Amino acid sequence: MNKFFTFLLILISATAIAQVTPTSQDSITFNPQQQLNAAQRILSGNYGKAVTVGAYGEITYNQPEGNNGELDVQRLVLLFGYRFNDKTQFVTEVEMEHVEEIFVEQAFVNYAVGDNISLRGGLMLVPMGIVNEYHEPTTFNGVERPAVDNAIVPTTWREIGVGVTGRLPEQSLTYQAYIFNGFKSTVNEDGEVTGFLKGSNGLRGGRQKAIKSTVDSPTLSTKIEYYGLPGLRLGLSGYFGKTQAADDVEDIDGANIGVSMVGFDARYAFRRFAARGQFIYASLSDTEAYNNLTDRDLGSALMGYYAEVSYNLLPLTKAQRLFAFARFENYDTHADTDGDLVRNDAFNRTDITTGLSYHIAPGVVLKGDYQFRSNALDNSDVDNRLNFGIGVWF
Repeated sequence: MNKFFTFLLILISATAIAQVTPTSQDSITFNPQQQLNAAQRILSGNYGKAVTVGAYGEITYNQPEGNNGELDVQRLVLLFGYRFNDKTQFVTEVEMEHVEEIFVEQAFVNYAVGDNISLRGGLMLVPMGIVNEYHEPTTFNGVERPAVDNAIVPTTWREIGVGVTGRLPEQSLTYQAYIFNGFKSTVNEDGEVTGFLKGSNGLRGGRQKAIKSTVDSPTLSTKIEYYGLPGLRLGLSGYFGKTQAADDVEDIDGANIGVSMVGFDARYAFRRFAARGQFIYASLSDTEAYNNLTDRDLGSALMGYYAEVSYNLLPLTKAQRLFAFARFENYDTHADTDGDLVRNDAFNRTDITTGLSYHIAPGVVLKGDYQFRSNALDNSDVDNRLNFGIGVWF
């Protein structure tokens, strides 16, 4: 705890003596109505250039109370884009995690049918909540992403599909609608059916990530956002379908489950104040048969929410930003269970995170926070955690 307050004093003192030269914020803005993610920045034109190269990355330090700290190059993502003509563009992200794993996070073609409507196909982000689409380190507070966007929305959640995106300017609405492959639920390994979904993190283990993805039945993913009031952006998301099982087990009772997920999110900014929040609920069907088949403990409902407020401690005349923030979140991957499965209170978790995000230049952020973590299990002992991080995006 003393380490955390010492860190706060150091950051505030450094800010007070910093010599700041005003610079433009370019497309990295804190106004949710104007904020772009990495793919949107590439698609927005890249100042007329045909080829786009960029990156974002995070270096983190996590110190659980009473244990050794861990230093990690958590991720480095290389961004590439190409504009074939005024209508057709290609976007891709290549991610390296922990200096040892390489994934393709996005790879899709965008075709502009008209001024306010585009068709897309390829590997894309599923539009659910805030952070799954806006996960560049300069776009959110806290060293680690909100836990709701890990255990409930399995960020970074991306799959292969096709769809449409656009906006209705007169109604101040944007929309997305895609058909994707679904989560992978079961596979036959040496004569036994193995399940990828479990109680502690819900659907997370079923992400296929475009790695030889199997598909049985398509899933529908949609999102509508409203931006008609100054500084405010509201989102309503939906995801509906069934999981995907391997060919040799898909006809077995319990090999697949149904997934219906809905989410509501809100972001607001006014001068030096900002707030955001989201609520996610997922109903899973046929989980009793799935657990009986796989010997897993998957819940029949997942629920999570958080609320966060932040305030820029520096005058608006300064190019730098120093946000003090606090976030409360609760997430339960056993919000409900079916059959004989007893709800595990250890999966009903609460995190309170407070800290600072110091944007020393557009695209560079220093972060520090302290997390008070607990769960609903009697006499549980969950380590609080101190976090530091460096994030870049260009």
